[in-house]
Amino acid sequence: MQLTATHGVYTEEERRSIEAQLERLLANQFFNHSRRFPSFLRYVVDQTLSGHSEDLKERTLGIEIFGKTADYDTASDPIVRVTAAEIRKRIAQYYQEPGHEDEVRISLPPGSYVPQFHFPTVVPVELLANQPVLEVPPITEAAPSHRRRSRWYLALGAACLLLLTAGTALLVWQHGKRLAFADFWGPILGSSDPVLFCVADQTQYTAISLRSANEPSHQVTLNDNLTAVIIDDLSPITKIAGVMQSAGKKYSLRGENATSLTDLRNGPSVVIGAFDNAWTLRLLRPLRFHFANNSDMTKFSIVDATAPNQVDWTVDRTQQIATNNYRDYAIVARFTDANTGKPTLVVAGIGRGGTVAAGDFVVDPSSLQIVFNRKPSADMRNFEIVLSTQIIDGEPGTPKVEALYYW
Repeated sequence: MQLTATHGVYTEEERRSIEAQLERLLANQFFNHSRRFPSFLRYVVDQTLSGHSEDLKERTLGIEIFGKTADYDTASDPIVRVTAAEIRKRIAQYYQEPGHEDEVRISLPPGSYVPQFHFPTVVPVELLANQPVLEVPPITEAAPSHRRRSRWYLALGAACLLLLTAGTALLVWQHGKRLAFADFWGPILGSSDPVLFCVADQTQYTAISLRSANEPSHQVTLNDNLTAVIIDDLSPITKIAGVMQSAGKKYSLRGENATSLTDLRNGPSVVIGAFDNAWTLRLLRPLRFHFANNSDMTKFSIVDATAPNQVDWTVDRTQQIATNNYRDYAIVARFTDANTGKPTLVVAGIGRGGTVAAGDFVVDPSSLQIVFNRKPSADMRNFEIVLSTQIIDGEPGTPKVEALYYW
């Protein structure tokens, strides 16, 4: 498909096509679970279509989209740059999916906040039908004819070799991702026992508000003993449950307060959450990477048992609450626990954003390929991964691998 870059002035038809494509993008899974990314992309597209692309500067975007003050320090607050980088990645992921080849392409070039639009070039059938037929002059000399055929065969052979190489590379890449995904999830999905989700729960609620069926605006508060699941934990729970359902795997869900050691011995388990899930802290404590905190519970960390004095992976609770912009850290661990004898998967962040990012990591074949490719030996079935992610306005970015350990 050929693409033609557009200019700064758009026809009404072009505007409608761009706006329709923007809605397709924002309705896709890469955007529809976020508030920040759609707001950013919609703003820069609208401004560009309105002829105000010269106003799309970092400081202006920080003020208009994120509510920053006019004198905020762009050097110390990278919210605009980080958001734009994440949007570029998500746009690329969208267009890599099959079925989007003939759509209008919206891009956000590196180093710029002004989107570009490219339209697929379509040649009408009637124009093709009216094209003149090329007449090939007769070949009268034998030697030049052989040379021309030889060059043509060489060019055709080179093109076939290039296509074969590219196709082989794509197949190898896709096969590698499938192997990585199967290797990661094999111990969990391969068991004949159902999987237990052990999730963080909160039991401080003693009342529930119910709405009247006749008048939904009317609410009545009733006494009750409630167990609540943290809303951010639902993201990894639903994504991992999707893996189970795709594999036809049975699973159940229990709060950590209702989970016993006997429950964990009955089959594989997926443990979600860190400092609000006692089972996570217990299961990871004997391992190389585990969670820790200071005595007044203001700083929470992931520590390396081989280097206990390193404090690189720490979240300051004061900064977290005050700004909601910080770097979060998470552990993804898959191992056979010594006490239960069953495969265990832990997906846990220091903060809630870290848990969300870890949940994204374990269902992404490209991310899992990193784990698979770095494995020293096929015999090493257990591993721990330390991840980091930038949290901006409470929303996590792309997870980054900080450390890997196999045994």
